[in-house]
Amino acid sequence: MIVEKHKIRHDQPVIKQLDETAINRIAAGEVVERPSSAVKELIENSIDAGAKSVSIDIADGGKTLIRVIDDGCGMTPTDLPLAVSRHATSKLSSDNLFDISTFGFRGEALPSLGAVSKLNIKTKGIETEGAELTIEAGLTSKVKPTALNRGSVIELRDLFYATPARLKFLRTDRTELQEINKIVKSVAIAYPYISFKLRDISDTRDRIIFSAIAESGNLDDALRKRISKVVDSSFVENSCAIIAEREHFRLSGFAALPTFSRGSTNLQHIYINQRPVKDKILIGAIKAAYSDFLAKDRYPAVVLFLECAPHLVDVNVHPSKLEVRFREPGTVRGLVISAIRHALAEAGHRASSTLADSALGAMSMNSAVPNSMYQMNNKKNRSGGFSSDVVIKKSETDQTDSFGTLGFGELETPSSSIANESKDERLSPKFPLGAARGQVHENYIIAQTEDSVVIVDQHAAHERLVYEKLKKEMENNGVKRQVLLIPEVIEMSNPDVERLIVEKDQLLNSGLAIEAFGENAIIVHETPVLLGDFDVKSIILDILDELSNDGESKKLEEELTSILSRKACHGSIRSGRRLNQEEMNALLREMEITPYSGQCNHGRPTYIELKLSDIERLFGRT
Repeated sequence: MIVEKHKIRHDQPVIKQLDETAINRIAAGEVVERPSSAVKELIENSIDAGAKSVSIDIADGGKTLIRVIDDGCGMTPTDLPLAVSRHATSKLSSDNLFDISTFGFRGEALPSLGAVSKLNIKTKGIETEGAELTIEAGLTSKVKPTALNRGSVIELRDLFYATPARLKFLRTDRTELQEINKIVKSVAIAYPYISFKLRDISDTRDRIIFSAIAESGNLDDALRKRISKVVDSSFVENSCAIIAEREHFRLSGFAALPTFSRGSTNLQHIYINQRPVKDKILIGAIKAAYSDFLAKDRYPAVVLFLECAPHLVDVNVHPSKLEVRFREPGTVRGLVISAIRHALAEAGHRASSTLADSALGAMSMNSAVPNSMYQMNNKKNRSGGFSSDVVIKKSETDQTDSFGTLGFGELETPSSSIANESKDERLSPKFPLGAARGQVHENYIIAQTEDSVVIVDQHAAHERLVYEKLKKEMENNGVKRQVLLIPEVIEMSNPDVERLIVEKDQLLNSGLAIEAFGENAIIVHETPVLLGDFDVKSIILDILDELSNDGESKKLEEELTSILSRKACHGSIRSGRRLNQEEMNALLREMEITPYSGQCNHGRPTYIELKLSDIERLFGRT
C-alpha cells in the first residue's frame, strides 16, 4: 500500500458560501441514495397527507421515471412553491422537534429530489384549484393551474442526471426495481387501510409488480390479511402472536416458529410507531431471542410493531430515518427478547406447517411410480426398510436397551395411567402428538392422532428435551463455580475495568467471580465448572466488546448453553436405537409438555404432521 506524503498548503484557502443548487445536491446525496430512496420519501409524503390510495409507476428501475399518485389532502397553490424550498414543512414547528409523529419533518425531500432529477408536481388541495410546478436544472417554474382530482401526482424523470457520478453506482434496472418493491411492501405492511399499487411501465409495458387493496374490519384482522399478502401467505399461521408491554413501550406483532426460519433477514420487518426501521438494538434483540433455536446461518421471520411516546425515540439520527436512538435501549431490548421467548414457549411443541406441505409436495411429484417398481424381489435384503415387527417388544433385549440406558433416564418414566391409556384416549385432543404406532429405520417414530399421522425424529426430539432439562437445572441450582489455583490478572483500561465491575453480580450469576485489581486491571478468582480449562482473558475481552456495542453481554451465557447443547446431543438417544411402544409414547408425552420441543437445538424440526385429508388426496381418495 502506497501512502502519499501529506501536502502542506502555502496559500491561504478562501471560505465561500455554496450556492443553493450545490447545497441541494449535497443534501440529495444524503437523502436520495438510489431510486428506492426517492420512492420511500414520496410514499411517506403521501401517507402524511392522509392518502387512502397510493400508486407508483416505475420505468427502467426508477432511473428514467418515478411517478407517485395519491388521494391525500394535496397542497394549495400558495403552499406549492414553499414545498420545494429547503426546510419548509407543515409537519413540524420549533417547539415539537422532540415529539415527531410524522414520516417527514425536515422539509428536505422535494428540494433534494428537484436537485438531482427533473421534478414535476401536480396537486389539488381540499377546497382549492389544482396547481402545477416544475423544477429542472435547479430552476423552479412559476405555479400554473392544472386539472386534477384531490391529491397529488409527483413525477421524477431522469434521476441523477445532474449528478452523473451517482448514476454510475446504480445497479441493473431489475435490481433497482426489486429494491423499490421491498420499500413499497415494507411500508404497506404497517398501513393495511391504505391501498398500494406498484407498476413497471418500462418500454410501453404495464406490468403490476405489487398490489394490495385497502383492508377493512378491525386492525388485528386487517394486519393479518396484509401481512399474509405481503410477507408470506403461510407466515401468520406459522407464527406466535405477540402482545407485551414494559414501562413506556408496547410491542405487538408476530414471531415465526423457529422451523419457519430463512437463509436471510428478508422476512424481518420492524416498525417503531409505524415507521419501518433497521435498528441494531432491535435486530440484536431478535437474534438473541432466537439464539437457542436456530443455526448460525438461519434467520427468524418477524413482523414487530414497537409503540412509544415520540419523545422516547430519536428518529432524527440519519437522513434515511432507518436508524433510531432510544432513550431507554435496555428496556427495549429486554422487552423484545422476553416477549419473543415467552411467545415461543407458549407455542410448546408446535412446528411449522410448511414442513408438511413440502413433504406432501415432494411425495405428489413422485407419486407416478412405474408398475415395474411393484414387482418386488422377496429375496432382496430389506433390512434398511420397515422392521418386520414395527413395534419392538421388551423381550428383545438383544436389540433394545433399558429405558434409562437409552437416554430416557432424562425423562419421566411414563406413569401407569399414561401407559394404560386406551387407543381412543391416546387419539384424543389431550394428546396432540397422538399414540405411537411404530418405528421405522430405527430413527423415526410413527404416531397416529384423530386426523393425522405424526413422524418424529427421535434423536432431535430427545435432544431438545434433555437440553431444556439441563437448562432448567442450571437455572434452579445456579452455575457451579471452580476456584482458580492461581487467580488470573487481566490488564485493561480504567473505563473497561469500571464497565466490568458494574456487571460484577451478573457475571457471578453466570459463574465468573471478578474484582478490580488496581485501576487498570481485574482479577478473576472463580470460573464456571462447565467451561473447564478455557481462555479466561479471551472471554473477558469478548464480554467487554459486547458491553461496548450492545450495553449488555450474553457471551458467558452463550458459552454455557453451547456446552449444555453438546451435552444434550451426546446424552440423547441416537439414531439406530430401537424403542418399544412404551418408550415411544413417553417421548411423545414429554414433547407435549416441554417448551420449544417442536425444533431441536439447531433449529431443525423434531416432527412433521401429515393431515389424513392430505394423505387421502395423495392417493386420489378425495
